[in-house]
Amino acid sequence: MKKTSSVPVHTKTSVMSTAVVQHIAKLANIPITSAEEKKLADGFTTTLGVVDQLKKLDTSTVEPTHQVTGLQNVLRDDGIDRDRMFTQEQALANALHTHNGYIVVEQILDQE
Repeated sequence: MKKTSSVPVHTKTSVMSTAVVQHIAKLANIPITSAEEKKLADGFTTTLGVVDQLKKLDTSTVEPTHQVTGLQNVLRDDGIDRDRMFTQEQALANALHTHNGYIVVEQILDQE
């Protein structure tokens, strides 16, 4: 008997509703039209269908991998480059609004 992936397999293809798309758009603060809602819902449904197909694949004979390139330490060391560092005055010079040495920006998140 073949062993299959432990990921649950859905027998019915998942369908993304326009209501869910509206909710996601609201959470992301992205305005979308009714036509875009339908197009995005169809696109998400297609993507979920592909994921459902992938869940059905037998991966029992596939060796798990977590890193396939062999690259290590590809990021530079995190450090302060004092030759490129701005003074506070330079950093605030082009800011539209400042308060007590900080840049002030408009609030984008609700307090709910």
